[in-house]
Amino acid sequence: MPSTQGTPQVPEVWPPAQRAMQLMLRPIERFLQIEATSGVVLLAGAIAALVFANSPWADAYEHLLHAPVTFGVGPYTTTNSLHFWVNDGLMVIFFFVVGLEIRRELHQGELSEWRRAALPVAAAFGGMLAPALIFLSLNFAEPTRRGWGIPMATDIAFAVGVLSLLGRRVPAALRVLLLALAIIDDIGAIIVIALFYSSGVSLAGFLIAALGVFGVLFLQRIGVRRARAYVPFGIVIWFGCLRAGIHPTIAGVILGLLTPAKPWLGERGFIDAVRDAVEDFRGRSEREGHREEDLLDPLAQVHEAQREALAPVVRLQTALHPWVAFLIMPIFAFANAGVNVSGLDLNEPAIRPVAAGVALGLVFGKPIGVLALSYVAVRSKLAAFPRGVKWRGLTVVGAVAGIGFTMSIFIADLAFSGSPMLGTAKLAILVASLVSGVAALFVGRVVLRGATDPGAARTPSEAEASTES
Repeated sequence: MPSTQGTPQVPEVWPPAQRAMQLMLRPIERFLQIEATSGVVLLAGAIAALVFANSPWADAYEHLLHAPVTFGVGPYTTTNSLHFWVNDGLMVIFFFVVGLEIRRELHQGELSEWRRAALPVAAAFGGMLAPALIFLSLNFAEPTRRGWGIPMATDIAFAVGVLSLLGRRVPAALRVLLLALAIIDDIGAIIVIALFYSSGVSLAGFLIAALGVFGVLFLQRIGVRRARAYVPFGIVIWFGCLRAGIHPTIAGVILGLLTPAKPWLGERGFIDAVRDAVEDFRGRSEREGHREEDLLDPLAQVHEAQREALAPVVRLQTALHPWVAFLIMPIFAFANAGVNVSGLDLNEPAIRPVAAGVALGLVFGKPIGVLALSYVAVRSKLAAFPRGVKWRGLTVVGAVAGIGFTMSIFIADLAFSGSPMLGTAKLAILVASLVSGVAALFVGRVVLRGATDPGAARTPSEAEASTES
């Protein structure tokens, strides 16, 4: 029966123990709701990797990463290192969530209209172009030239986390602008990985991936709505990309982009379906009497209505995001951020340009590129600032965009796998990301002193509409 405070009492539970557990869990729940939390957990994974890689347990850390892991049944098995399954297997889920975010933004977000997307597109393009050019200017010969894509990426978890530390100084529109920029940045990184960091192309692999895509589209056509039914075809796409020479994490992006962005029932359909289920159950109870098992059918209808009230892209992103933020990305950081500092020689002529190119590209190239291309877009009237955002806010976005981390480390592993330059590149990413984060906090506290002026630049048509209203 309900407790005195109106909270339903769980059967067979000792009330004092339940209240004590709620008191213990409440601070944890609040902690998990903070935007910066995922960045904190990610940072903890990176620090743990650095500690292990530079401790007496460094050999154990390396053995763990290269431990063989086998998947399969009977004669159909495949064996690879734990590091491979983290980077090429587990990170597929990360890229799937990225694909879902891109799909959602293209459908109804900041990328759904050119007018709204113009500024983040220009800022993101500049933020990718300038760091790459800086890196190439210092590394114009092989093999160091392969790392030109490393400083192009922005880590959205750390970037949003740093902005959240600035509190109310940051207007909502500035956060949205950063998210849109980071998503476009991810699109650019995905294209770079697919085109420039993939091995020899195999037609057979493309055919296998195409078969998986056809299977996904077929299930959608016949009305299959449960996400688990698509997993086998997702594995086919992953295997096809691996065989084709494309990095297999691209399979996650493909699946994300194929996910429907429109709900089946929506808000009104959900209300109607639940009402019909309740009324049907009430009428049957009045006619035939009530048995507990009679609740099964209406509960199944309500569960289906609950599932179909949201678009699959929203439902899956909401379900997977905590797992990606608090499990997959920290595991990736632990598996990839372990750099043995004592084994690096930054004075070596072939190594030093890599470190300089990555660090300068992230710390200086990102903000310079973001501001330069944004200036061109605004001055040419191709883009306008969102309401509440001006140049000072965009300066903060440019600084925080220099936090590369996850995607930068991922590209570094593709560019310099097995090379002594990999450790140098990773160390430069970590240092540059830390410097960019501190710089963004400092710049934000200086330039965002008070409430942001809501009268931001607008397009002429928007200004006319506002005066007419």
